Amino acid sequence: MALSNGCSCRIGPSILNADLSDLASECKRLMDCGSDYLHLDVMDGHFVPNLTFGHPVVKCLRPKLPGVFMEMHMMVEKPETWVEHMADAGADMYTFHYEATPHPERCIRKIKEAGMKVGLGINPPTDVSVVLPYIDMVDLILVMTVNPGFGGQAFISECLPKVQFLRDRYRNLDIEVDGGVGPSTIQQCADNGANVIVSGSALIRHNNPREAIQFMRNTVDEAIQRSHLER
Repeated sequence: MALSNGCSCRIGPSILNADLSDLASECKRLMDCGSDYLHLDVMDGHFVPNLTFGHPVVKCLRPKLPGVFMEMHMMVEKPETWVEHMADAGADMYTFHYEATPHPERCIRKIKEAGMKVGLGINPPTDVSVVLPYIDMVDLILVMTVNPGFGGQAFISECLPKVQFLRDRYRNLDIEVDGGVGPSTIQQCADNGANVIVSGSALIRHNNPREAIQFMRNTVDEAIQRSHLER
């Protein structure tokens, strides 16, 4: 996935609720349905209560998914300690949470030195202003629309003003939303300026994922086009 500088839609399925016993096949299926990238949720049981997988799984997936852009969503404490392992495993992008480290700038620098793109995420209770000092250092801002740690949660629409705040100030910023996002909530996300879309349960469990992806892409692209016309 080439990052889009806020100018086009990118859709990445979160595989958290996929069939983890056949993960490579699930990832291929979702890419074949029109996804742009994969969003892999890494949880350590500390920053969030759930526990998923680490770099050994990613390293196994990498050769089975040649050319697929893999974003690691690091819901972990001390994210700086995981950087080298994920880079070695073949990750393309490393998105960590502002709340997880007292030194975001050090973590950003370490990720870049490891050769990965950088994403910076914030949880629903966190004020969006905390990311402003880092905008020029990162490739993407992730606005969580659920509290991190579990799939299948209800969408928190009160988080969307953060997306609008960022879009109003940074027209070319890639803004990602994650949590409860699917065909029923994509219009709200698009209207507020999100262009990088993570969809988990709503996509994994959809009876026609290809149709759902296309619907979400069309919705976001139309919102981007309207935004350009209004400038």
